[in-house]
Amino acid sequence: MGYVIEVNGPIVRLHLPAATIGEQVRVGALGLAGEVIAREGDEAVAQMYEHTDGLRAGEAAEGLRRPLTVELGPGLLGTLYDGLQRPLTELRAASGDRIARGLDLPALPRARRWPFSPRLAAGARLNGGEVLGTVQETASIEHRILVPPDVRGELLELAPPGEYTVTEGIARVRQDDGRIRQLMLSHRWPVRTPRPYRYRDHAVLPLITGQRILDTFYPLLKGGKAAIPGPFGAGKTVLQQQIARWCNAQIVVFVGCGERGNELTDVLDFMPRLTDPYSGRPLLERTLLVANTSNMPVVAREASVYVGITLAEYYRDQGYDVVMLADSTSRWAEALREVAGRLGQMPVEEGYPAYLGSRLAAFYERAGRVQTLAGGYGSVTLIGTVSPPGGDFSEPVTRHTKEIVQTFWALSRELADARHYPAVDWVESFCGDVTAAARWWTTNVDAGWQAARAEALALLAASAELTRIVNLVGVEALSAEQRWTLEAAALIKEGVLQQSALDPVDSHAAPAKQYLLLRAMLDIHAQGMRALGLGVPVRRLLELPLLVEARRWKGHYGSEEVEALRARVASIPQVFEALVRTHQAPDARG
Repeated sequence: MGYVIEVNGPIVRLHLPAATIGEQVRVGALGLAGEVIAREGDEAVAQMYEHTDGLRAGEAAEGLRRPLTVELGPGLLGTLYDGLQRPLTELRAASGDRIARGLDLPALPRARRWPFSPRLAAGARLNGGEVLGTVQETASIEHRILVPPDVRGELLELAPPGEYTVTEGIARVRQDDGRIRQLMLSHRWPVRTPRPYRYRDHAVLPLITGQRILDTFYPLLKGGKAAIPGPFGAGKTVLQQQIARWCNAQIVVFVGCGERGNELTDVLDFMPRLTDPYSGRPLLERTLLVANTSNMPVVAREASVYVGITLAEYYRDQGYDVVMLADSTSRWAEALREVAGRLGQMPVEEGYPAYLGSRLAAFYERAGRVQTLAGGYGSVTLIGTVSPPGGDFSEPVTRHTKEIVQTFWALSRELADARHYPAVDWVESFCGDVTAAARWWTTNVDAGWQAARAEALALLAASAELTRIVNLVGVEALSAEQRWTLEAAALIKEGVLQQSALDPVDSHAAPAKQYLLLRAMLDIHAQGMRALGLGVPVRRLLELPLLVEARRWKGHYGSEEVEALRARVASIPQVFEALVRTHQAPDARG
């Protein structure tokens, strides 16, 4: 036992001679939770995860002899946790709307019994990460009970099929050092230590989100790293909700890190009402929520992202593809800045500590596709939002993140103000996995995807340059071909890139529909350029009813109506052939 020496906001100096860096502590009469972050002789410096109001020098302090850990086992899915993996529903039941300090409730339900089906037999050689058996956690997800990664030895006994709680012993193992260890349906793991795996594999499959600007133009592979930077009001949260709802990952982990309470309330109200489009079951059956709002203790933000990524790694180790959405890493970085300032560490750019870049890199590096210890494959795809002040992408958090991630979905204030959603800026955004994604598109959709994408991006780039010219000297300064290029780019923007999250038909677009819409706009551009070469005035092209109709195809044809859309796209050349014949008819009569 020790005692409090000094209190400085969330930083508390303790007399704890035996404490180690990273050890959890309980402080004061309320038992406030904290973590040792520095040592000076017999004194320990702890960052507290709860408000320290009323804490006084001389109060008792105790080290718990373990780092910050999470409890892993059946019962995680569909649960709402705070940044320390305390179940918020149970906390509210225990203390009301305002959570009392010092409460420490188990993360997994203790009374619930789970139907366990064993997979191994006594006498088997056990290695960490192997599957002991299974539990049907939800109607959508089978939970695989894993041997803790640090266990090696002989399986002496395994429980028969039956119902067990997460704290009952289901197996006994003689470890290689001779000790007997009892295993349960659950185990604990330190959040700052990445869970082990056999080796990291190359990501090969794209994460299909159903959002055309993401899948078709800036794809992200399963096991990849992506960032969504953007100013306030640009649509970061809605885009994350769309990804959570429609992506083809099996597990979704959503971490609200330091966001405003009303935004997280929208998420918590929105998610339970969603239906999983792949199973028809409630989406919460494959979703984990970690909520740490801006009015909660600042240092708990720093812990929340590690809690989230550890939960994601746990389901990855079961062989699942997991998506983790962190909203936002800027608030996490601000927590680092505040704690560093109270510790007197030397600030660098905009007051952030010098280790900001390395912390961000270490966090994002926990994403990836791996071969698990059990021999299967799983992945964690990490998508973090960034909230740069004033939309300035040159600020430190955005700049460091941009150097780390493979895919960058930059949101634009101008596009959001123009009601163009998703407001992903096709100029600022980039993707480093186009070649890998092209192999999937070639096999599953069409071999022309990569060329069509490049052609569309070239049209959008040409349109940006032509728009600057029009703003300076007017549209009359453009040639017929340039005016048609502007119109074709507008078709791509409005008919392909714009996608309403509220449209019952177009909220999600299957890859085949995405490609057909893009191909249609490119075909219209190519047919128009051919008609211009045959002497058709650009004015006649711009008056074509097809241009208005093409903009509406995205909401008229659902993903299940691909063949009808394909037939309509195939008829595009006939429209232009008729226009050319009409234009050339007077010359033929003469």
